[in-house]
Amino acid sequence: MQTSTIIFGSDHAGVDLKSALIDQLKADYKVIDVGPSQKASCDYPVYAKKLCLKVLELQSPGILICGSGIGMSMAANRIRGVRAALCLNEYMAAMSRMHNDANVLCLGQRIVGVGLAKSIVQAFLTAGFEGGRHQKRVDLIEEVV
Repeated sequence: MQTSTIIFGSDHAGVDLKSALIDQLKADYKVIDVGPSQKASCDYPVYAKKLCLKVLELQSPGILICGSGIGMSMAANRIRGVRAALCLNEYMAAMSRMHNDANVLCLGQRIVGVGLAKSIVQAFLTAGFEGGRHQKRVDLIEEVV
């Protein structure tokens, strides 16, 4: 996925990891942060929806972060056109792009450390969709929604 823009969103449990990732990437990418900026308790589906709508509008990848990544991935995958992948390692991130054309990466701040999260993000951003037999499967996902 070659892009110059990355969209970030989190809930209160993902603010710190989101900030660390933005700090790493802002030199090389235009970063859009849909919030929140503080750790006050908030509802993850609100931020998942904001991010996903922006991903679809700009056709740029998104990164969602909550405590486990599970809630964000569940909320994001409710939106037609979004293929959100909860990834715990670099292999999952690369395969989500290569075989599933994932456009949103979900991470859990309480699950992965900053160093691993940075590697996962790099794997996600640098892997490309292989198309071919995988396109048919991605098309079938869109029929289900």
